[in-house]
Amino acid sequence: MKIDIISVVPALLESPFAHSIMKRAKDKGLLEVNCINLRDHTTYARAQVDDYQFGGGAGMVMMIEPLVNAIESLQKDTRYDEVIFLTPDGETFNQQMANQLSLNKNLLLICGHYKGIDQRLRDHFITKEISIGDYVLSGGELAAAVLVDAIGRLLPGVLNDETSALTDSFQDNLLAPPVYTRPVEFRTWKVPDILLSGNHARIEEWRHEQAIKHTEERRPNLLSKEE
Repeated sequence: MKIDIISVVPALLESPFAHSIMKRAKDKGLLEVNCINLRDHTTYARAQVDDYQFGGGAGMVMMIEPLVNAIESLQKDTRYDEVIFLTPDGETFNQQMANQLSLNKNLLLICGHYKGIDQRLRDHFITKEISIGDYVLSGGELAAAVLVDAIGRLLPGVLNDETSALTDSFQDNLLAPPVYTRPVEFRTWKVPDILLSGNHARIEEWRHEQAIKHTEERRPNLLSKEE
């Protein structure tokens, strides 16, 4: 999979993809992530990419021309399955969306800044708008990092045990059950006997029961989706 990211401050994205699972995905050739500096695609003096709002109001707006220049330059070499704008008023990102996006070949992410981007770009170039939560960040870079991580780890061959992603929270509209590892007993706190029984069918049944219980306690709204 190839993911291109247009950003005003691409340096913010250097660290998230240079370590751990995302680095391994890139090293294996399973994921390609490119960060494009929007300022390289502006014709305005001093690499300007934003301007005041028409109609007045506080805050600057990202101009349409540099963004279109960047998008069309990238489209000469790549046909994107989705052109995604990361914005607080987009569709809320979830595991099901990550699953769906992981099936694509090429994605282009646009990181917003200031008060957002010129609406004409949203009307004519953006195919999907995504929010990672009901709050506002200084820019879309952190949101882009979240998307890439959530999508990238789902690609076949990225995780050492591919079944691990299938048992993550939210895959079945359920939170994950509790997990334990060695030692069996620590400060009188013991691992549940069922997990030591070797009865895998019963263990899976217990894990499902615990997942339902955990979800009922913390995110009961997910159970209504399952129904």
